[in-house]
Amino acid sequence: MNPIDSPVARDLALVLLLCGGLLLTLVWPRGTRRRIAHRTRRTVLRAKPQQLSRKEEQVADLWQRLLKNFASLGERVPVGGQAQRNKLREQLVRAGFRERRAISMMIGLKLLAGALFAFAAIGVGPYVPRIGEYFVFRVLMMGAAFIVGMILPEIALDSLGGRRQRIISSYLPDALDLLVICTNAGNSLTVGVKRVARELRTICPPLADEFTVTGDELQIGSDSAVALRHLAERIGLPSVRALVATLIQSQQYGTPITQSLRMLSRAERTAQMMALEEKAAKLATKMTMPMMFFILPTVGLIAAGPAVIRLIAVFK
Repeated sequence: MNPIDSPVARDLALVLLLCGGLLLTLVWPRGTRRRIAHRTRRTVLRAKPQQLSRKEEQVADLWQRLLKNFASLGERVPVGGQAQRNKLREQLVRAGFRERRAISMMIGLKLLAGALFAFAAIGVGPYVPRIGEYFVFRVLMMGAAFIVGMILPEIALDSLGGRRQRIISSYLPDALDLLVICTNAGNSLTVGVKRVARELRTICPPLADEFTVTGDELQIGSDSAVALRHLAERIGLPSVRALVATLIQSQQYGTPITQSLRMLSRAERTAQMMALEEKAAKLATKMTMPMMFFILPTVGLIAAGPAVIRLIAVFK
């Protein structure tokens, strides 16, 4: 007799099934209202900020005090003219730093990095052979280290801005597709931009942040063309400038923007594919030097090594 067909096994399976159904009935909310309340409760709990421990609060307070000191240092020491400050403001905005005292913090960070490099040069200068004993050389070395320390934060800021632009460029076609869906659904530009920002929050936070700022500017009631131009200035990408120009022209002349957005999305995807194909085509040229220096000598040793060993043995 099969043990599965026995009455004990059937009774045990029935009891387990009844227990599972009872547990599911108790846990799972019944009715439409209870399901909605349960989903809302989970969303609120997920959105509720976590309580920070005392150590984390101390670290956060220390970090805030450091940033405040950097900002005060940058405000007290006038470094660079207005043109340089405007350029630094553009770099900070493209890197995602839009705080009111971001320029002062960056200047304070540059001064601190320059001072640290200068002190390091003072400590290392006397140990340089032959010329380290000259005072003029140590002064020149300290000045060069200070300049290098002042330049390094800007290089890091440019790197952050470039990385952020690459991330935005890679997800821009998806954002355009979502904007097309929103416009087809009858949403206005403000509602569509804010909905796209909400949908992109998990996959591309930089682009979602920029769209959120633009949606807030459009919702406040300012000129839509000015808000869209601010978006293009903050990101600084040609594709975003084309998108902004398309949206402004559609608002000025009353033309539908769905087809234009589709064409922009298709063109952006084509440009990304061409960039990937270009990188793939350059790969063979870039692999030439590593093959010559690392792979070819190894192959030569494997191929000619036994013959060379035999020749040495024969001539001996």
